[in-house]
Amino acid sequence: MLRALADIASRRTRLVLGLTGILFIVAIGVGGPVAGLLDTGGNPFTDPNSETEQVRERLEAAAGEKAGVGLIALVEGRERVAAVASTLRDDPAVARVLSGGPGNVSKDGGSAYAGVVFRDVDDAEIDDAVERLETEFEDQPGVKLGGAALAGPAVGEQVGEDIGRAELLAFPIIFALSLLFFRGFVAALLPLFVGVLTIFGTFLVLRFVNEVLPLSIFALNLVIALGLGLAIDYSLFIVSRYREEIARSGAGPEALRRTLATAGRTVLFSTLTVAAALAALMVFPQQFLYSMGLGGMVVALIAATVSLVSLPALLALLGPRIDSLAPKRLRGASERVARGERAGGWYRLSRAVMRRPVLIATLTAAVLLLLGSQFLRVDFTGFSAENLPKSSEPRQVDDALDAEFPANPSSSTIVSATAGRGEANEVASLSTEIEGLPGVASVEKPRYLGDDTWRVDVSSTGDPLGDQSQDLVESIRSLQTPVGVGVTGDTADFVDQQSSLGSRLPIGIAILCVTTFVLLFLLTGSLILPLKALLMNVLTLSAAFGLLVLIFQDGRLEGLLSYQSEGALEATQPVLLFALVFGLSTDYAVFLLSRIKEGRDGGLEDDEAVATGVERTGRIVTAAAALFCVAIGAFATSEIIFIKELGVGTALAVIIDATLIRALLVPSLMALLGRRNWWAPAPLRRLHGRIGLTD
Repeated sequence: MLRALADIASRRTRLVLGLTGILFIVAIGVGGPVAGLLDTGGNPFTDPNSETEQVRERLEAAAGEKAGVGLIALVEGRERVAAVASTLRDDPAVARVLSGGPGNVSKDGGSAYAGVVFRDVDDAEIDDAVERLETEFEDQPGVKLGGAALAGPAVGEQVGEDIGRAELLAFPIIFALSLLFFRGFVAALLPLFVGVLTIFGTFLVLRFVNEVLPLSIFALNLVIALGLGLAIDYSLFIVSRYREEIARSGAGPEALRRTLATAGRTVLFSTLTVAAALAALMVFPQQFLYSMGLGGMVVALIAATVSLVSLPALLALLGPRIDSLAPKRLRGASERVARGERAGGWYRLSRAVMRRPVLIATLTAAVLLLLGSQFLRVDFTGFSAENLPKSSEPRQVDDALDAEFPANPSSSTIVSATAGRGEANEVASLSTEIEGLPGVASVEKPRYLGDDTWRVDVSSTGDPLGDQSQDLVESIRSLQTPVGVGVTGDTADFVDQQSSLGSRLPIGIAILCVTTFVLLFLLTGSLILPLKALLMNVLTLSAAFGLLVLIFQDGRLEGLLSYQSEGALEATQPVLLFALVFGLSTDYAVFLLSRIKEGRDGGLEDDEAVATGVERTGRIVTAAAALFCVAIGAFATSEIIFIKELGVGTALAVIIDATLIRALLVPSLMALLGRRNWWAPAPLRRLHGRIGLTD
């Protein structure tokens, strides 16, 4: 198949590039506007099948209004709040306004708020109402609007701004580094060619998918960063191999066939591992995670398609001109790499490591485990207005409610009691029992909503996502009462999110491990190498997670990274990072193992094959890692803290994998096991002989 693609690229060069150009224009026109179509509302971190969501839907259906406060108007001067509340009530989407009570007035008496409960209408009508109310109050000084109905869209808007800033920051740096790593102006343009095609091609696919399955706006962060990163990886690997083949046999169809049969095969395996790893996120019901998984899977497949179809056609068109506009010194260095001289720094390093394999492996593993041990004390938090920058109005309202008012109305716990109107005594007894539970600050009088449904609002003495409030939710749910009890609200959302993630995590991990093991077996024919790759991926992940705890949970580097620690990590980030980093780590493992196996199959001794493989891939993997860190690390500039966590965490994992793992741990373990690295039972060796993909 790969040789056939090379022949098509050589014989139908202009046709392939012409079709690529047409598809690119279509992708820009149709896929370009996708950012404005993806979902920015609601809470993309909740499980739609959780008890929280079911209770919320039951309450809303019975009352004809949303279960919680959706919008809050914070007013300077308590005497003005009545006029503001009246304006809010006049909007047709508003069911009722909470104002005038003692809890609506700040502790110093200088300000007050009005809380809006919307009717039980669809999200589009609520969005329209929010826009009307923002327009109504935008010219009124001393009135700030916040609440969940504004926080979600505000995060989506901020993500859009962050993407634009990250692109402006990343592209010039990537191009400058590409000039160095690709050793020439023309060659440096190739990863941008692949990256732009990949990103807009993915936008086109996501536009159609979004018509059937609503996707979160957050997926665009991963699509852009991963699209650039994989474009760099694949371009660098294919271009480097193409230069080797030109140096060996001259430019022409045979050089391209050899390139795709070797580097192209590696790219194909790499794509399958990355796509499979990110596809594992689709077992999670949270919109944030399955959107990231689907977006990442699509971008990996499109990056491979562009790299194996369009890029070879461009290489066929360029031929030896790929080194055009390359400085003489850099061109000479490129030719030395292509000749595969065994005197490079990576060759010498790997030889030194393999002379002391036990010491190097032990020290490297100890460092990684020491970093990983920090993750044992991780705390988690959820999505809220605190994720927004302090300059954001919904964040300012949320901060004021937490600091200046008796209780934040947007974070109360809502209890649903299933009982008829005539069972008021039983519901009253339930309310009294709840009032006696530890951590309860107040319990409002039960309200009958209709349809055998009662509502009881409960306030906790602790933070909404703190342990005390979570324990309160569990205590309410475990009450033995004659009426049916359900709980919803911010705290219950978070409790159910943790349960949902925990219940599906084993499935996701199993998918990751099985697919990685199978693909690496098909690549190497060994059972030992896939097991070692899994082990090293775990070490990389643990170290990266430990560093995230040290940085974001402990509040280190707040000034440098421009954030305020929440004292915890956003709960979905470790799951996302697990899949993403697992795929990328396997990606680099495929690059290295394919060259080691190629050398061994070519007759080299085991240690020599390892040293040669490290030398041939060391510069490439280091360059790819550096460029990828720029692409994904640019999101460290995001104003949204969990996007910072994604950017910083992935960049740290890539650095660890490309240095400690590939330069030290892989060679030392390969030396320790020797020929045993390639062991597999005879039946599996025969199976690999039949179905394994070879050059």
